[in-house]
Amino acid sequence: MNEQEKPDNVEDLHPQPSEAAEAYEHADQADEHAAAPEESHAEQAADDVKALADEITRLKEENATMKDQALRALAEAENARRRAQKDREDATKFAITSFARDLLPVADNLRRAIDATPDELVGLDPRVQSLMDGIEATERELLRGLEKNGVERIEAEGKPFDPNMHEVMFEMPSGGQLAGTVMQVVENGYTLKGRILRPARVGVAADEGQGSTVHVDTQA
Repeated sequence: MNEQEKPDNVEDLHPQPSEAAEAYEHADQADEHAAAPEESHAEQAADDVKALADEITRLKEENATMKDQALRALAEAENARRRAQKDREDATKFAITSFARDLLPVADNLRRAIDATPDELVGLDPRVQSLMDGIEATERELLRGLEKNGVERIEAEGKPFDPNMHEVMFEMPSGGQLAGTVMQVVENGYTLKGRILRPARVGVAADEGQGSTVHVDTQA
């Protein structure tokens, strides 16, 4: 191309500075518009993850609370079942308590009759001997029947005073025994399957300075 063929206006072949700036501005705006949705999605995703984590934490706490409540309910139900079972067992075991207690005076009177009859009188008259044999046999059968149902006589004489088993009626000379030792049984005591049915009423050795097994309060 020779000089005669050059375009009349050379500026037409190159964009003007203002046009280049405008092109760059449009490009930046396009980049910003393209980046904005990405940032928005990222923020939304972060919010969703946080919300999910919070929900998981809440559900875990709720599950722990419900588990604790369930365990407590199970424990209470088990305790109630055991109490009910024990009540049923006690009701069966001690069902004869009132009946057995009503029979104790009968055993007392039989023993009083035996103790009140002098041996000399028994030996003088065969009829008295037969009567005493019958009374003693009746006492044995009554005590055997009571024992068969869990009622046992408390062996008190010569034993240290036990406030759970004995009721002190009086103090008496110790005869060399330690103070508080049961010296005399006024009325026999009984237990029903290990539970006190009636305490033994006793006289105990007085404290004469010889030492004591226990402290006995005779004023109670």
